[in-house]
Amino acid sequence: MKLKSLLIANAVLLGSFALQAHAEDEAQLIKQGEYLSRLGDCMACHTVSGKGDYAGGLAIESNLGTIYSTNITPDKEHGIGNYSEQQFSDAVRKGVLPDGSRLYPAMPYPDYAKISDADIHALYVYFMKGVKPSSEQPPKTDLSFPFSQRWGMRFWNWAFTSDKPFQPIGGASEEVNRGAYIVESLGHCGSCHTPRGLGMNEKALDSGDDQFLAGGSLNNWDVPSLRGLPRWSEQEIVDYLQTGRNDKAAVGGEMKSVIEHSSSHMTDADLKAIASYLKFIGGNPALQAYDVTKQQATEAKLTAAKNLTEGERLYIDNCGACHFVTGKGAPGIFPELDQATIVNAKDPSGLIHTILAGAQQPSTEKAPSTLAMPPFAYRLTDDEVAKLATFVRQGWSNNAPAVTKEQVADVRKTLK
Repeated sequence: MKLKSLLIANAVLLGSFALQAHAEDEAQLIKQGEYLSRLGDCMACHTVSGKGDYAGGLAIESNLGTIYSTNITPDKEHGIGNYSEQQFSDAVRKGVLPDGSRLYPAMPYPDYAKISDADIHALYVYFMKGVKPSSEQPPKTDLSFPFSQRWGMRFWNWAFTSDKPFQPIGGASEEVNRGAYIVESLGHCGSCHTPRGLGMNEKALDSGDDQFLAGGSLNNWDVPSLRGLPRWSEQEIVDYLQTGRNDKAAVGGEMKSVIEHSSSHMTDADLKAIASYLKFIGGNPALQAYDVTKQQATEAKLTAAKNLTEGERLYIDNCGACHFVTGKGAPGIFPELDQATIVNAKDPSGLIHTILAGAQQPSTEKAPSTLAMPPFAYRLTDDEVAKLATFVRQGWSNNAPAVTKEQVADVRKTLK
């Protein structure tokens, strides 16, 4: 009897240890999955201010119409609580729901296809065990014909996606390949920074093609190339992703939510890996030549403040206090205008929008202050904004086409 009691006690003790170990493993997976969800920027698209985390309902404007993000909490009626891990994987990596219906590629599954099995498992555990269920029912996406026919996505997927897993770059360092994995899969950077084809597909899905991350267009904003980032050091790339600012630039447009919800939560090691990878793949296009003589001439004329054009006068009156006569701004506070990507973009809509609507940098752990540029839509006419933007695009060493008042009027109509 004593031996039997001892065996039972040992079995109970072993069972207790096993349960504790399982709980610890699950807690670690939840923590890992939460971090991976930040790498994937799931929060930005699936959370609306005032609603529960991941409860969906964000209106995503696309060339097809308005697409609403779904509830991805573990609620069993309105969320994904009934998904098996395989069904979760198919939705994330293939854009296929349990009932066989197809997601639109506003969900970046062409990039998520490269997420590893281990990371998919951690994400699944997190969303099932670490996220609070929400009964929120987002609006249904209802596109016009023929885009309402989701079955057609089967053929789009066949033509434009790949089930090939992530391929490390031969000869590259472990750090570079870690950056490649983040950028090409969870980070889905190519969904915005890679040019789109006639089928609205990303023209390349990895760095084996020089079109990958070569720049594109999003909601009438030129999206810059990330290949090489020749004007930025690796540390400046890290600073920008971590805080939304560096000594040359400040975040704007759609990238603000990426900083706020995703990259500012990444580890230093992962940010350095991303920077190393972007530098590794090389510059495309080439760095614009810096015209010292032209830069000095603009600075001298603004300093003298004599015989100014209307664009120059508008700059002195509205912009000079922060960006200065040099166009260099203040490092880490006010961005440079001289040679800035948004200033020299082929499509000036991003610059026009910033002048009209202003901008505000996100508050992050490493840079909690929220620095803001005021909007000028209320005080400047379309013609004045056009002349101001034209000066900025052609002053110092910038060399971009003039802006018309018609272009300003078109952007003004989009302001909310």
